[in-house]
Amino acid sequence: MTESTDVTARSSAPDTDRLPDELPDAEAVEAAEAAELEEVYPRKVLFVAGAGRSGTSTLAGLVRILGLHVPQPEVTADETNPKGFGEPAWAVEFHTELLRKAGVQVSDARPAAWFKTSQVGGRERPRGAAAAWLEQHFAEASELVVKDPRLAWFLTMWEVAAVRSSATPVFATMLRPPSEVVASKETYYANRLGSAHLAASWVNMMLHTERATRAHVDNGGRVFVRYADLLDDWTKTVMHVGETLQLQHILHAGTETIREGHRFVDPGLRRMSRSLDDLGLPKRLHEIVAESWEGLDRLAEPGGDTADVHRTLDQLRDGYSELYEEAEAISRSSAVAARSAASEQLAGAEKEAERVERKAERPGGNAGQGPADPADRIPHRVRAMVPASLRRRLRQRWARRA
Repeated sequence: MTESTDVTARSSAPDTDRLPDELPDAEAVEAAEAAELEEVYPRKVLFVAGAGRSGTSTLAGLVRILGLHVPQPEVTADETNPKGFGEPAWAVEFHTELLRKAGVQVSDARPAAWFKTSQVGGRERPRGAAAAWLEQHFAEASELVVKDPRLAWFLTMWEVAAVRSSATPVFATMLRPPSEVVASKETYYANRLGSAHLAASWVNMMLHTERATRAHVDNGGRVFVRYADLLDDWTKTVMHVGETLQLQHILHAGTETIREGHRFVDPGLRRMSRSLDDLGLPKRLHEIVAESWEGLDRLAEPGGDTADVHRTLDQLRDGYSELYEEAEAISRSSAVAARSAASEQLAGAEKEAERVERKAERPGGNAGQGPADPADRIPHRVRAMVPASLRRRLRQRWARRA
């Protein structure tokens, strides 16, 4: 990694009048250099974007080790990500609430979902809250890293917030083959919506993320990172990120942080080996996923972020939107039938709850052992088909009767 020539020359030049055992400790010198340089680093926010399970946590963890600050507290590590997520807990809760207001899922395949989140994220209150939160954490460090799988839905909001905080927003988007992303989500998230939905949501997420960050091509404010490259040679890959985005903590990282980075990266993290053919996608969706991956992968090549690639990705995004509209148009009978079936089951659960409640009120009934929320009696796959607004109304009705 590169060291600062001016500061290094002043701070680490040996004093020849002292004995060798009196030379300053190397780690102490690095710490002193870092403290001195911190005062002159310009404010920047690195936003790590990309689909969930695409390596965003690995990149966020590495840049944190090299000196960028993850606003605290962080989301706690678990069995799906034992080395940590590198996610600020506040940002995750903030995004979750904004998605709820927009009626959008984390992995939403609807092209129209982008319009819904832009409406919510474009309001003054969330923009002001995001800017105030960034300002608070710039008191801790001059370079921050914000990562969350929900982040891509609100990139414009965060860009505005960064500028309001007198900071430069920069973006790193992780690239991982969609077949591996789908396989990882099915393995670790127990997703029951199927490979086609997950692949479609990957296309929707990645093509719109690319478009949302395209304005930063000319100013060197975005970079695309292959997950495989990060695992194969993380030092080379992260240095490329640091040089492209001019992240000073990466450019001036010391030897101890590099050693810690080596301990952090586990090449065995590449555990998924399914191919796109293994997903069994509908033909047209398969083609769009494959072509989208090919185009996005070119963005990670040196000099690959070109207008020609952008045009190809625009065409694919339009093609995906048309495919989704067609699928919605011809599947409305299934959607109506699913809603009807779910409503009937929920109504049945409500009647059952009333029956149990009446029984509990009779002498000798099971008072004190009332039923759980009736909605919990409905299988998850059925509940998921019911619009969130209807689910909330039914739960509120049950709560009033409780």
